[in-house]
Amino acid sequence: MAWIILVASGVLEAVWATALGRSEGFSRLVPSIVFAVALVASMGGLAYALRELPVGTAYAVWVGIGASLTAGYAMATGAEPVTVLRIVLILGIVGCVAGLKATTH
Repeated sequence: MAWIILVASGVLEAVWATALGRSEGFSRLVPSIVFAVALVASMGGLAYALRELPVGTAYAVWVGIGASLTAGYAMATGAEPVTVLRIVLILGIVGCVAGLKATTH
């Protein structure tokens, strides 16, 4: 169960990071609210997962999921350029995160 919550929390990290960028310095109400709600839920899920998972692995998985999804979403929406190198580097993050999960006892 801790892994499922950790993955969901990583997805919520991408939500709050994207909402933060769209809040324009917290001057836009809806993205600011989405940021706050997703941030609290994401941190709460990470905290819950850390009750059962090692902090180093859990944090790396959480950040890796959030960073990969945030960058992927930005490329998919045209906010950032899509290049082969960027895709390969994101896949590298995913591969490293999967490796950390596979080596956790």
